[in-house]
Amino acid sequence: MADVPGGKVSQNRTVMIVLSYLWLLALVPLLVEKEDAEVQWHAKNGLVLTAAEFVLFVVLTILTMIPFLGCGIALLQLLVWLAVLVLHIIAMVKGVNGGRLVVPVLSDYTSKF
Repeated sequence: MADVPGGKVSQNRTVMIVLSYLWLLALVPLLVEKEDAEVQWHAKNGLVLTAAEFVLFVVLTILTMIPFLGCGIALLQLLVWLAVLVLHIIAMVKGVNGGRLVVPVLSDYTSKF
């Protein structure tokens, strides 16, 4: 591991950044790579995204129980799931290439814990 201004660079950085955006697997880099500030940021960002997605899907699931509106919400839920999947893939690609995917409002919580 080489020293950098923000800490140390992990030899497993690419794998850890990918794990950061695989929902609860973000706990692995968060707990294992404590020296690499960039991996820590991506792991925290992945956990914030996961929490927001969980809340969103709970709300959408409750809304599917509304008569006559439920079918439309269920279809919307499928589209939202696909959008979430694309968002995670984009975050992985940006992270592996040295960037960060900053989601307005949500990524603000990344630096708070």
